[in-house]
Amino acid sequence: MSLIIRNARILTLAAGARPRRGAELRELAVVPGGDVLVADGVVAAVGPKLEAPAGAESIDANGRVLMPAFVDCHTHACWAGSGMEDWEERLRGVPQPEILRRGGGILATVRAVREATKKQLAAGLRERLARMLCEGTTTVEVKSGYGLTTEAELKMLRAIVRAGQDWAGTVVPTALLGQWFEGAPEDYARMVVKEMLPEVSREFPGIAVDAGAEEGGWSREACVRLLERASKRHPLRVHADQSSPLGMVPEAIRLHARSADHLEACTKADLVALAKSETCGVVMPCAGFHGDGRFARAGFLVDQGGAVALATGCSPSAAPVHSMPFAIALAVRCCGLTPHEAIAACTVNAAAVLGLADRGTVEVGRRADLILLHHTDERMLAFEVGGNPVDLVVCAGRAARGPSEARAAAPGPAPA
Repeated sequence: MSLIIRNARILTLAAGARPRRGAELRELAVVPGGDVLVADGVVAAVGPKLEAPAGAESIDANGRVLMPAFVDCHTHACWAGSGMEDWEERLRGVPQPEILRRGGGILATVRAVREATKKQLAAGLRERLARMLCEGTTTVEVKSGYGLTTEAELKMLRAIVRAGQDWAGTVVPTALLGQWFEGAPEDYARMVVKEMLPEVSREFPGIAVDAGAEEGGWSREACVRLLERASKRHPLRVHADQSSPLGMVPEAIRLHARSADHLEACTKADLVALAKSETCGVVMPCAGFHGDGRFARAGFLVDQGGAVALATGCSPSAAPVHSMPFAIALAVRCCGLTPHEAIAACTVNAAAVLGLADRGTVEVGRRADLILLHHTDERMLAFEVGGNPVDLVVCAGRAARGPSEARAAAPGPAPA
């Protein structure tokens, strides 16, 4: 099957290194007016007035923006239950420790995940993936982490893989093994290293392993023990400085982690060090918007020459958000990124965080994951807040969603 999109403003993001760093993030390598030919699921040609093979489907962009589809490189989109009750408690002023004491928060999600079957977890994730696809996201990283037992964590990872098999896009599972715990913290961390990690390695070889220190959660020392052991077989991701600076950014750099994520409470010195390292900083402004109003200083990280990626952080409580355009709008307003930096951060750089070299740009031979906007100016992605700016989604070379079809295909939230 062939598809040609004509007369588009093409953001190729083809020039420069992967991931983009510093000022490179602002260089989108724009073709002001051109065509993109797609064949056999990949980009076959980019340029003006291309010849299309006989029988190719043709779409006239009429000068609108054609760009790589979004890559959401940090989500917790596999869950059961609802975070709505906790949110209402917080609105009434109930402190988070009190919510946890009552069995809410992460504890409620853990119970719901354990009670759910793999089939139910996969079905819930598929619904969220459908909404993400509607707004231009074709590649999604999804973490485990709500099981806390070996059996429940493996169930989550199996459900994540299963949901991805039924979706037009790509799901990248991550084993979040070190963030929450049950019982004595040191005993639990020891169990994860000695029992859970080997089982994950056996069934999911090469999967990224994630961990993060948090006050009241895992210690930095426990995270380091887990990550050092995991690094022998797995790429690493790190939750760092979401609530307070606990030293995980230097550890992420030392361990050559693919990314250090969150960074809301990161010190200036750690941001400078991160900018000089190979580790990418991943920011999630939707969590600050929904939560405590704190945002990572992504613009400062870029100014220091660092690599930045942007994600929704989609989760049941911290960031109930599936929209990458909304994340872009927040990143520009609250994290100090320019519109062009934010676009690079959730395409080419986000793909690099996931180790995917076949997407995130519009180049010959790359996977044809593309979006056509309603707009002729890509800055509208950041300027507008709310609504869906995506008119067409092309996923692996196929027109996966048009505007009306996408809205009809995306299931609505289940009633409370």
